[in-house]
Amino acid sequence: MTYTPPKLLTFEQFIAEYGDNPRYELIDGELRDMEPTGPHEEVSGNIAGRIYAEILRSNCNWLIPKTCLIKPPAAEATALRPDVIVLDKIKLNQEPLWQKEPIICIGNTIKLVAEVVSSNWQDDYARKVEEYAFLEIPEYWIIDFRGLGGLQFIGNPKQPTFTVCQLVNGVYEQQQYRLGDAINSYLLPNLELKLDDIMP
Repeated sequence: MTYTPPKLLTFEQFIAEYGDNPRYELIDGELRDMEPTGPHEEVSGNIAGRIYAEILRSNCNWLIPKTCLIKPPAAEATALRPDVIVLDKIKLNQEPLWQKEPIICIGNTIKLVAEVVSSNWQDDYARKVEEYAFLEIPEYWIIDFRGLGGLQFIGNPKQPTFTVCQLVNGVYEQQQYRLGDAINSYLLPNLELKLDDIMP
């Protein structure tokens, strides 16, 4: 039996073939199926709605696009598609691709990203922690509503977990929350949120 490595794509090929398909993202040239299910999308929508309500209440000049890709400048064949992304409207003027396509290249345009964990949980807990920290995104939320992550990430016994990663000196400090816990966000200090509120 011979092993056939997956066909690698460039960023440009990915945009041409899959750019409009919210099901896929690209990591190091490999196509990743994000496997969105109904409950996954429900949790994503609940998170986006809670954040958007707080943005309006706090009168922040931010937006949550329906679809958006992140092209990390140091990764040639990577296009990340967060489940929820919060952008600084003012800084969109500096984005080289934004006027033609919903693609963000400059990390400081992004205020917050949220990933709802699927079966490819390794990307959310490892690779994206590094990528988002390198982009200097102030906050990264990992919503593991099914408790899929590895024991080293969510503990034993596995259970639904909401992880808030706050960027401090270029590294994410992580705080975990379980069902019933009030979640604290440095970026949105007045946000009232519990994992229970966004469960499907």
